Formats: sequence, structure tokens, C-alpha cells
Amino acid sequence: MESRGFLQHTAVSALSLGGGGIGQVWGPTTRAEAVSTVIEAANCGINWIDVAPSYGDGEAESVIAEAFKGTVPNGVRISTKCKLLTGSSISFADRLHTSIQGSLERMHLNSVALLILHNMITEPSTPSEAGCTSADYQENVIPALIGLKQEGIVAAWGITGIGVPSAISKAISEVPKPDAIQIVTNALDSAGDIQGYQGAFTPRLTIEEANSNDVAVMGIRAVQGGALTSSFDRLVDESSADMMDYIRATDFRQLCQYLDIKPAVLAHRYALSLNGVATIVIGVKNRYELYECLEAEEKGKLDDELISLVDQSIDGREST
Repeated sequence: MESRGFLQHTAVSALSLGGGGIGQVWGPTTRAEAVSTVIEAANCGINWIDVAPSYGDGEAESVIAEAFKGTVPNGVRISTKCKLLTGSSISFADRLHTSIQGSLERMHLNSVALLILHNMITEPSTPSEAGCTSADYQENVIPALIGLKQEGIVAAWGITGIGVPSAISKAISEVPKPDAIQIVTNALDSAGDIQGYQGAFTPRLTIEEANSNDVAVMGIRAVQGGALTSSFDRLVDESSADMMDYIRATDFRQLCQYLDIKPAVLAHRYALSLNGVATIVIGVKNRYELYECLEAEEKGKLDDELISLVDQSIDGREST
């Protein structure tokens, strides 16, 4: 896959291992299986692991510590995140510093390759409890992230692309730019329950804009929280956005049955086929799911005809 910006000079693998599954966010697993999955991913050539303190209340980061014992394999890079809560009297710099130090302690590491702001970025006129306004991002968060980079605690910093499009556009076009951005990359063009704001969600336009500004794109939610798999691996509210996406993908699953392809494999192949994405972050929780994703990578990108068939199978999605 094509790398831009920060990842242009990094031999990042087509698949990266995400922390949601190993942090037990995506259904039940065990610490032992999560550790084995991390080790197997590295053995199979996945050289980027992306975790967060919020994945299982530090569980994903603790799995990293148990898997690598403080010594990450040569060539493997680790990224983690920080989510800033609103209404705090503590400075942004102190909150970021406290968060990354806690992450490093849990992982038994001295530094990470990338620290990502886990909040969505909003406009000052549309603040959100889950968000960080573009004003705070520019005036407070960026200087704090740059400070961590100068300390050598992080090699680079990034943002999540799940935010108000106009605010994300500013963040990736105005200097200083993030080194990387995580953007939803799935056939549904949906973030489901985690969108967090009202209005249009346009991840493909964000990918194009990130590429034009040389900001590296890490694709996330290839199976949209399970909506593009055979069945959810956790309890999902019937009225949730994730469930609505699962219903939208009914014809997609029928297409998979006709083609004799597992839905998760086709969904990941679709994500891997999109242009301008440096790596797809997979949220697997065990080695079986890991092997499904590796199977998707091995089978390769979809041709235009199959991409069109997938697009046509998604209710409300037009072929692009």
C-alpha cells in the first residue's frame, strides 16, 4: 500500500495490529490468547501495533508488556493514544504527559513511534464531551504533543479522523500538521456508534485531503465494528448505529455467500484496495481472526468489478 508523509519513510506493513481486540473491546478473549496473537502477528510480518489506554482500561498495553517483556522486536513499532477529558483544570500538556507516562509504564517501554489524540476534533461552535475543539487543538494540544516529541518520548504525533469534517480539514492542512491520521476505511463509509456528532461523515474525502497534505493515513474499522462480518461477537443494541449498519450489509453477506468468501476476508480486502492508505489497522482478538486478515492480505486487492459488486451490495452506498 502507498505510504505518505510520516510513513513514507517507514516500511509499514499493509496490516497493523490494533489494540481493541487484544484489549477485549471486541468480544471475549483471554490474556494468554491476546499475548499469543501479538507475538504471532509480529512473527507473520506485521510491524506496527496500535494500542490505547482506553482499550480494556489499559489491558491492550499490558498485553504488549507481557508479549515483548520490554524489548520490542527489531523493526516493530508501537503507537498509542491519549483521550483528553473536557472540563479538567489540569493543563493539556500535563494531561498528555501523564497519559503517555502511564502507557509507557504499562507497556514497559521508554518511548513510542506515534502518539495519537484519541478525541474527535470539533468546531468551537459545536463542542462535545467526547471532543476537542479545533481552537484547543491548535492552541494547546499541538504544543503539548510537540513538547513530547522534543523530549524523545514520542517520535511522531497524530489525530483521529473521526471528527467534524471542517475541523479535521483544518487540522491536516494548517501547519503544524499531524504526522498521521486514523480514518475509517470500510465499504459502508461508516463509523457507526462512535461517530459522535450529527452531520455528514465523509471519510474518503478526508483520505484524499490527507494525501494531498502528505499526512499518513492509517485505515481503521475495516469491518465497522463487526457490521461487515458474519455476526457480532458481542451484544449490540438493536437500535444502535452498528446494528443499523449490520442490517445495511445484509446483501453484502449474501454476496459473500455467492462468492464463497468469508465476510471479514472480503471486507478487509476491500479496505486494502482503497488508494492512499498506508496501513489497515485490524482489531483482532485471537489468532483465528488474525489468520483471516492475513488471508485477506494474501489474496490481494479486489479488481474494479468486485469493488463495484461490493458497493452495489451496500444499501445506501453508490459505487465510487
